[in-house]
Amino acid sequence: MLRVTIELLPGGRECEKRVIASADITRLGDGALGDYRVILHESSLGVVGEPAFVRDYPRWASSVWDLTARCVATALNYGPEELPPRPAQPEVTVRTNDAGHHYVRLDEIPEPTRTFFDQKLGGSSIPDHDCAYAHDWFDFLGGQR
Repeated sequence: MLRVTIELLPGGRECEKRVIASADITRLGDGALGDYRVILHESSLGVVGEPAFVRDYPRWASSVWDLTARCVATALNYGPEELPPRPAQPEVTVRTNDAGHHYVRLDEIPEPTRTFFDQKLGGSSIPDHDCAYAHDWFDFLGGQR
């Protein structure tokens, strides 16, 4: 089995690294053409999608990176060995409450962005239940949270 691990190093500091995702790639049999099962994991979301399969891969024809890229692409596409379209930045309506504060509703933020944003809100004040200040949302999108 191959395990590909993605680590985040905040500010490039090795001492603060943490695993944020991994892919388990398992060869299902022997021979010149291998069948592989891939399972993607994200630390905050758990297993991503269903197990995917790359069939009849010529085991000795290329680098392990080619196999890895095809396995990840297959898992993200739920079938074909091609990269999915690049995801769009989520568009969320900015609202204004009676006090004039701008906010976003958490239930209007699509997953997995909502989960990531919610994790970054720790310690922030909120204008209302299930809402966040718009400046926190824009800071998150800009990478400052």
